[in-house]
Amino acid sequence: MKVLIIEDEERAANQLQKLLKVCSFDYTLLDVLDSVEEAIKWFKNPQSVDLVFMDIQLADGLSFDIFKSVEVKAPIIFTTAFDQYAIQAFKVNSIDYLLKPIQASDLNLALEQFNRSNRNQALSAAQMARVLSAIKTETVRTGILVKEGKGLIQLKVADLLYVYSEDSITFGVTRTKRYIIEETMDKLLETLDDAQFFRINRGQIVAKDAIQKISPYLNHRLKLSIVEPRSQSFIVSRQKTSDFKLWMNH
Repeated sequence: MKVLIIEDEERAANQLQKLLKVCSFDYTLLDVLDSVEEAIKWFKNPQSVDLVFMDIQLADGLSFDIFKSVEVKAPIIFTTAFDQYAIQAFKVNSIDYLLKPIQASDLNLALEQFNRSNRNQALSAAQMARVLSAIKTETVRTGILVKEGKGLIQLKVADLLYVYSEDSITFGVTRTKRYIIEETMDKLLETLDDAQFFRINRGQIVAKDAIQKISPYLNHRLKLSIVEPRSQSFIVSRQKTSDFKLWMNH
């Protein structure tokens, strides 16, 4: 069985491989990819794959973006940190999933379903659109628990100007203060409204309302002037420049 893993967290990818062995799943690992861009390049080359494990939130965006550029003919088992309400979208659209942290028993069930199903069945663009729409509707949040002194308070998402990661710590910045958010950038982005927030690079997420000016920058990148920058530079990566412009136009 030829398997492809699309996962941007090395630890998660390694854990999945260990669990596959525990489940006595006889497979050959073709590759481990960590971004939408890499996955698109991989699928554009004619390659035979029997099963794809695909994380939803990748280093450079949502894995659903892969389906906008290429046809994926292999069955897919998604891995996700979405909550149980959002997961209903997968159930009604007959797309399998594994909720992180992945358990061996859940993986076994998913593999059994895969063995019983039509292994050559591809996911249609319409299916992907329905799933993405349902997930976004269910997971957009209005508040985030943040540290305040020795306790926690709820930060209103509407007050959030930008989020950044430093030394493996996630910070959220408002007009008045910087807060520590006890979530990874990836997990937080899954639940923010993508009409209002955009991940401009691996370490920064900005709110549309916080952007004051956009300027050309080196190597076809963009530099943003942001409210309350706190001595940081905000550079839109070259890979995200086109999507960022489209996002700003909506």
